[in-house]
Amino acid sequence: MGVGCVMVNRSISKQTLLRLPLYLNYMKQLGENTPEHISATTIAEALRLNHVVVRKDLAAVSSAGKPKVGYNTEALIAELEEFLGYNDVDDAIIVGAGKLGKALLTYGGFKDCGMNIVAAFDIDEDVCEEDYGGKRILTMDKLMDLCERMRVRIGIIAVPAENAQAICNLLIESGILAIWNFAPVHLDVPEGILVHNENLAASLAILSKQLKEKFDANT
Repeated sequence: MGVGCVMVNRSISKQTLLRLPLYLNYMKQLGENTPEHISATTIAEALRLNHVVVRKDLAAVSSAGKPKVGYNTEALIAELEEFLGYNDVDDAIIVGAGKLGKALLTYGGFKDCGMNIVAAFDIDEDVCEEDYGGKRILTMDKLMDLCERMRVRIGIIAVPAENAQAICNLLIESGILAIWNFAPVHLDVPEGILVHNENLAASLAILSKQLKEKFDANT
């Protein structure tokens, strides 16, 4: 745990949790231009966010900020990485090795976020046993054994909506405790199982609506 974090309230809102990676990515991308100290206002202006919101978000993670000085940038990066779990790598699997599944399987940025995808699974035997980007695509009959043997706790669903619930049930039976769902369907899970729905259609609808509003405002 970072210096000065003991008394920081670790119970934060989902909105704050979604913004913290934005702050972290911004600071890590500064490269040679990284200042020794950085303020919430500087981050807010760079990301076009409200400085009061950013200040409250950072205060939920670190108590090391000083008036007129800000935070030690290197220390703040370390505290954010620790808080977000980037230092604790969790193994994960993907079910569904179509275009989306393969894209997720080969995305190298997950390791920087503390997740290591060990394999993908698919019912299509033509794509199974392939070495795709250094990762294996396996048949479904091997899923439960691998999860139990490697104690995998995160499952990613990238299958059609009609198959998602059955896959979800299989993942839970295999010991999965957290599910990242890319299928456009609501999943019924027992209490204690974590589900995050990545609804691409809903995100596109929001973006399209905002774009329409922007054009309407300029006409």
